[in-house]
Amino acid sequence: MPALTAGPLGGPLDGLFVGLISGTSADGIDAALVRFTHHPGDRDAVELLLGRTYAWDDALRTRLVALGQGSDAQSLDELGTLDVQIAQAFADATRRLLSEAGVAADEVRAIGSHGQTVRHRPEGARFDGRHPFTWQMGDGGLIAERTGIATASDFRRRDVAAGGHGAPLLPALHAALLSNPDEDRAVLNLGGIANFTLLPMDGHVRGFDTGPANCLLDAWCLRHTGAAYDAGGSFAAQGELDAELLVRLLDEPWFMLPPPKSTGREHFHLKWVERRLDGEESPADVQATLLELSAITVAGPASAGAAARRAACSTPARRCCCWPTWVRASCSKWSSRALPPEMKYLLVLAVLWVAIWLWRKNRREEMRDAMRERAAKAQQQQQRTAAGTPQAMVRCAHCGLHLPATEAIADPSGAVYCSTAHREAAARQ
Repeated sequence: MPALTAGPLGGPLDGLFVGLISGTSADGIDAALVRFTHHPGDRDAVELLLGRTYAWDDALRTRLVALGQGSDAQSLDELGTLDVQIAQAFADATRRLLSEAGVAADEVRAIGSHGQTVRHRPEGARFDGRHPFTWQMGDGGLIAERTGIATASDFRRRDVAAGGHGAPLLPALHAALLSNPDEDRAVLNLGGIANFTLLPMDGHVRGFDTGPANCLLDAWCLRHTGAAYDAGGSFAAQGELDAELLVRLLDEPWFMLPPPKSTGREHFHLKWVERRLDGEESPADVQATLLELSAITVAGPASAGAAARRAACSTPARRCCCWPTWVRASCSKWSSRALPPEMKYLLVLAVLWVAIWLWRKNRREEMRDAMRERAAKAQQQQQRTAAGTPQAMVRCAHCGLHLPATEAIADPSGAVYCSTAHREAAARQ
């Protein structure tokens, strides 16, 4: 049972929670039932009770993948329908998970639902930084109604609104579960998009995307073999690395951006690949080259210029690594250590972590609002009680209006005004 520091969540955790997410590849809905246990005076603990991946309806997945790869919706009605269909699928996944676990809905405190990302533009649709956004579909309200469980959703947009990228989600949880003050560590997550979490000993945690992991491989494999993914890498094994194509693929401005950065299928999709083909490549050679692209961009940022990247093409990706030495050592150590299969659900735990933090934050805000409302009512009652008592009157220093002293606004000098606007007007004179 891994230990989880509860500090960022604002207090102790206790009870059962469900986490839901569908990643960039849209290859299924990952669902996890988790128990948090609070230990006073010690770190809270988290236990994965059951984790499952439930397949999407084939037609719905096809539409989601197309949207994620830059296809446009035909109408607002289509988008609204997709939002409901995704939420229904997430609710069904929750019910199936709880049924398999033998847990009743009323035993679960909350659901954290990430939804399905259909567009991620942290630099804006025009890449000018003016209107950044990220969009995850799957109505949390519908999930709550269908399951009878309080649901937190739509987490990423607040981070984008605050100037962040809204991705990746994992670094905070990696830091809680995997950091070590005596050892520099790095954690690599290979989904549709690859992302790194760097956990140096000094505690300065960083997380960022490195580029496509399996999204291009899956899409190319589906087009040319009919299979949703390249099982065992057999399709790629039939081809050979095309060094010239790899150079053209690496000549992508996004790879040159410094971290932090994030991306998605709306950037790296089949049309992006097709624009870099000369028409002579065999499908298997393209698959092998896309595999090398994923490996080489994970191995290190392509920031040394085109010449260096051309030199890198002759070097197997496993040896072309320009991350700091401690990162290379950490990656090697962790890959040889082989994390247990249930660590796949770390991302679902991250979703839960964010969801619970938001839930508690909203509860605190609700409590503060309630306290303010009670205080305002008490003040109004006091004013009504004192209504029959003569009140001191004062004169606005700007317009000469007389008003009760309790309603006047004073400046630092002690002068009083009938409104904030008149106080500011007097200050400008």
